[in-house]
Amino acid sequence: MLAALTGLGLSTAAGLNAYIPLLVVGLLANFTDVVRLPHDFAWLTNGWVIAIIGVLLLAEIVLDKVPVVDHVNDMIQTAVRPAAGGVVFSATQAASQLDHSTWMNDNPWVSWVLGIGVAFAVHVMKASARPVVNVSTAGVGAPVVSTMEDAGSLGMSLVAVFFPVLVIVALVVLAVPAWWVIRRLRRRRARRDERLRRDPQPT
Repeated sequence: MLAALTGLGLSTAAGLNAYIPLLVVGLLANFTDVVRLPHDFAWLTNGWVIAIIGVLLLAEIVLDKVPVVDHVNDMIQTAVRPAAGGVVFSATQAASQLDHSTWMNDNPWVSWVLGIGVAFAVHVMKASARPVVNVSTAGVGAPVVSTMEDAGSLGMSLVAVFFPVLVIVALVVLAVPAWWVIRRLRRRRARRDERLRRDPQPT
């Protein structure tokens, strides 16, 4: 159960920022005993891999805070974030079962599907919210929201590893801004539909 919560928390973090949970898992597995990765995921502890992830993280931090550029970045990250979610969910799930076999260990594809699905759902919410934030704040809100997302990804990653029971609480906290985003998107769509009804395009 705790392993599943760890995987859930890390894949959620990957939906916000693909590289933060990868870096957290890689560094902790490399320099501590908190995370022990099986052989299949040992590449996450490689120094070159960690360095590359660090460089990609720095690029992500900068690009995601620039209006318009952040939208292009989100399009690219549509593939990257779910993939990262699958990796961290599978890696930590497998790591928790090094010494005993379970149904999840015998069916590793389940961890991949769950990790990819969770990260993709969070990514879609993030990518959908950003245009609303940019338009409503004339672009000023982009760096603020991006910084909050990065902090949320880091916080969720650490909670998932050290206090997995609190992942549920963290998800509830994240559900509040998610609800706000959905509400704003629905209002925006309703206003657009109303304008189209009042001023239909000529045929």
